[in-house]
Amino acid sequence: MVTENKIIGREEIVSLYMNEVLEKGQKPKSVYHFAKENDFTEAEFYSFFGTLEGLEKEIFKMFFTNTVDLLHKNTEYLEYDMKNKMLSFYFTFFEVLTANRSYVLQSLKLDRNPLRNLVQLTSLRESFKEYVSKILTDDYRLQQEKLQNFQEKAIKESAWLQLMLTIKFWMSDESAAFEKTDIFIEKSVNASFELMNVAPINHLIDLGKFLFKEKIYSKQ
Repeated sequence: MVTENKIIGREEIVSLYMNEVLEKGQKPKSVYHFAKENDFTEAEFYSFFGTLEGLEKEIFKMFFTNTVDLLHKNTEYLEYDMKNKMLSFYFTFFEVLTANRSYVLQSLKLDRNPLRNLVQLTSLRESFKEYVSKILTDDYRLQQEKLQNFQEKAIKESAWLQLMLTIKFWMSDESAAFEKTDIFIEKSVNASFELMNVAPINHLIDLGKFLFKEKIYSKQ
């Protein structure tokens, strides 16, 4: 409970919300009920969050932010190539999720409609896609400028899909210390970077340009 006259903070509201979901097995009925049961005002809630749904989204975004903060504390991380940065992200992110596993499992299974549960991940999705864009290196970019935007969007979307599949795998993982998830991460990330190898694609584009030019010149 929040002590009288104490100004409640953002992280404390998050902690109270997560505890309530875990203890009651359901979401608060409204901001009014949530605030009243935890001895703070609606105004204090609205100074940080617009809705309960916004709070739920922020929790998963906080998991992401905590992950990135931890990564940047390791000076070696900044020197990693894209694949190793992604692997580091995955292993650290799932350590953060594991520390909050009970809440994650509960919150992503509360509604019978899976799509409604996944709405909580929309802020995480945007943050993760932005992260992928930042670590994307020229090694995985096409040389052709017109195709770069399309390619980058495809990479970000496929990376998000891969993260979702890994979350699903982790949620069902019953192995000790979730070692099967670690194996899944390593194999899936390695496989995705093999598929992202743009060298063969660039060679095909060069061949296409050559054939196109040859066809034009042969008509002259």
